[in-house]
Amino acid sequence: MLIYRSDQFTLPLPPGHRFPGEKYAMLAEAVAALAPLHTAPAADADELALVHDRDYVAAMFSGNVDTAIMRDIGLPWSAALAERSARSCGATVAAARSALLYGHGISLAGGTHHATAQQGSGFCVFNDVAVAIRVLQREGQIRRAAVIDLDVHQGNGTAAIFAGDNSVFTLSLHGARNFPFRRSAGSLDVDLADGCGDQDYLAALDGALATLAARFVPDIVFYLAGADPYHGDRLGRLALSMAGLAERDQRVLALCEARQWPLVLLMAGGYAVPISDTVAIHLASVRALLDSARGGR
Repeated sequence: MLIYRSDQFTLPLPPGHRFPGEKYAMLAEAVAALAPLHTAPAADADELALVHDRDYVAAMFSGNVDTAIMRDIGLPWSAALAERSARSCGATVAAARSALLYGHGISLAGGTHHATAQQGSGFCVFNDVAVAIRVLQREGQIRRAAVIDLDVHQGNGTAAIFAGDNSVFTLSLHGARNFPFRRSAGSLDVDLADGCGDQDYLAALDGALATLAARFVPDIVFYLAGADPYHGDRLGRLALSMAGLAERDQRVLALCEARQWPLVLLMAGGYAVPISDTVAIHLASVRALLDSARGGR
């Protein structure tokens, strides 16, 4: 199994910005003590254009993005932002190749699920999972893919990109009253009430995973293991404990292992204070997959 990092490609942010960019370097440092890390390649413009409007891709690299789009993204434009976003997509493509070869792959970023074909949104410039799926489909490496999105925010961009496409199953388990406030229907959307805790969350997850398994057989699974359902997350509104999040991971891993579905692990969101809580949750997800891989194939 190969693990890819993109944190070396720094993201310039103004002081006090609420996006926790530093979590990626902190996570990479912790994971490096467990396993070797590989530098993320950059997705090129042609790969990005398999999903995104070519004019939008060109504008993002030239710096000519409409100010309203950058406002929706919520990050200031810079050449470094474009590079980092391309690297994040490349990391997911590379991690997916690892999953097809070895059963598992990890990107220590990714899960940029609010980006649509036309533009970015919600701290997401390009949709890394959608790019990876389209790249692998173009190459004939896969036909069908499933997205298990357990970030606390609905994966509206991913759902919109694959609307009407029976080759991709998008499952999103998310807060009912959280961002985004305009949703795109996925294959299976599960709304959760504010304050939802471990027991109710895991029951909903069991039902959703059972539905996925009954309705779809993917060639690969992309798992967005967001840290933001945590009770201490600033943007989450749910109330999961760290133990509950760890159990969440185990249930996803168990399904994929039982069905022998290659699995790509992505970090998605996390906005806890202190930031070390977010890093600890992400690290536990990585450790769980490493343990699963070493005990299985």
